[in-house]
Amino acid sequence: MVSGIRLLLAVAAVLTLFINPQGIGKLTGFTWLVFFGYALNSVTLFLLAQVQHSLLHQRKIYWFDVAWCGLIVYCTGAQNSYFFLFFFFAILAASFHWGFREGARITLASAALLALVVVLAGAAMALSHLLWCVTFLLALGYMIAYWGGLGLQQKRRLALLRDVSRMANPRFGVDQSIASVLEKTRRFFHASSCILIMRDNEPDSWLLRSAVAANAGRAISAGRISAAAAAPLLAFSPEQTVIYARRRVAALAWSGESRVLMRGGARWRPLADGAGAALAELMEARAFISVPLRLRKGDGRVYVMAPRGFNRADALFLKHIAAQAFPVIENIELLDRLASDAAYRERQKIGRDLHDSTIQPYIGLRHGISALRHAAAAAGNPLVGDLDKLIAMATAVIGDMRHFAKSFNSGLVRDEPELLVALRRQIAQVKEFYGIDIGLRAAADLDVSDRLAAEVFQIVTEGVSNIRKHTGARRGSIELGCADGWFRIVIENEADARPARQFLPSSIAGRAAALGGRLHVAQKTDGSTVVQIAIPV
Repeated sequence: MVSGIRLLLAVAAVLTLFINPQGIGKLTGFTWLVFFGYALNSVTLFLLAQVQHSLLHQRKIYWFDVAWCGLIVYCTGAQNSYFFLFFFFAILAASFHWGFREGARITLASAALLALVVVLAGAAMALSHLLWCVTFLLALGYMIAYWGGLGLQQKRRLALLRDVSRMANPRFGVDQSIASVLEKTRRFFHASSCILIMRDNEPDSWLLRSAVAANAGRAISAGRISAAAAAPLLAFSPEQTVIYARRRVAALAWSGESRVLMRGGARWRPLADGAGAALAELMEARAFISVPLRLRKGDGRVYVMAPRGFNRADALFLKHIAAQAFPVIENIELLDRLASDAAYRERQKIGRDLHDSTIQPYIGLRHGISALRHAAAAAGNPLVGDLDKLIAMATAVIGDMRHFAKSFNSGLVRDEPELLVALRRQIAQVKEFYGIDIGLRAAADLDVSDRLAAEVFQIVTEGVSNIRKHTGARRGSIELGCADGWFRIVIENEADARPARQFLPSSIAGRAAALGGRLHVAQKTDGSTVVQIAIPV
């Protein structure tokens, strides 16, 4: 649309040379060169927009428009040139695509260039006329930039609220949900850090989580701190929304802002004490905004720290994020705790059932096989070796089940995630029974909730089953990783003698879609097949 309007303006400008040459003044070769150059530039950009749309989303394109407009005004006499209205095209396009800052820069540059062109042209324009044109350009340009920036800001806020709503999902777990909200909030405000402090279940203890720009992309863990250590972050009342910016000039009060908005109030009041300055110095930040959390288990606060200042609209929006996201996450935490207690009691029952109903029959089976083995040995039966293998296998299964029942019953913590333990066991069984060697690679910091781990286990199991059933491959690999807000699963099998064909694993695709993820199947040049699953976390 922008390239089309640019082309329309260029065509109209060239037609003006033919329709009303007297209104332009004395036509020279340079005038014709500038007009046709602008037309050629517009045609080129229009054609490029049909091929490579992203090229026209660069800021420098709008600066070229400003330069072309300055040349056109210069060539048309400057003093009465109505082509100065072309400046508004560049201001509109830049403002509604890049926001207020870029729109304001284009506006200031356009006003300065208009004044410079009039001076260079030596036009006998009255000072009042020039002042009116420049003022009109600045005033209307500022309004366009402001509304363009406001529109982009509202879109970004709606997108963040949508993402926050998706993050507060039980399948991601409490820690992952909180970490995602903090990191998204930090990125939205272009802040150096986003800090959350919440009361812990233990008395006089607080949980501290922080998303820091230097550690972007890494897992965020909760640290337990004492009430004394948390005191600087709890210096403000639970009823206060705070905005603080250090003064650039100590003697000028307006060069910084330290304001408080009480809950239910509509007027911001000065922050009298030095709590804001002390906290900013402690956190090595020039500015911050902070809002309270009203949670079931107690109060908490969210801080956003940045080297630049914030405005009051930023503080109110942070308050809206906190009110929407964290109470939902607290409900998820409560449900997880209830589910964990129920699961612990269920483990106690299953552990007893495993011993009585499963392990004991296996022991009886081993005794029976041992008796058959002795009888076969006495008769010189050639099946003795196979019976020895069955006895060894039954003994190993009984040992594994006893160990599993013990750890399952007591809830022992493993050295690696339960998901990897279960997958390694599954892969070992596939290799033993079917002779298919599957390699498993997982990121060192792999951390997923129990709900998501259960779904991932089913997806990987189905992928391994597809290799066994639908290919003749004897080797494969599974890769698990979590980065950039996505949990990625890559299942690959080597090429076999069968011809490669396109297929879609419907079961895996259905599970991925239910988790809000996506699936891609690719055939490599060597004939191997790669199934890639990405699940948002």
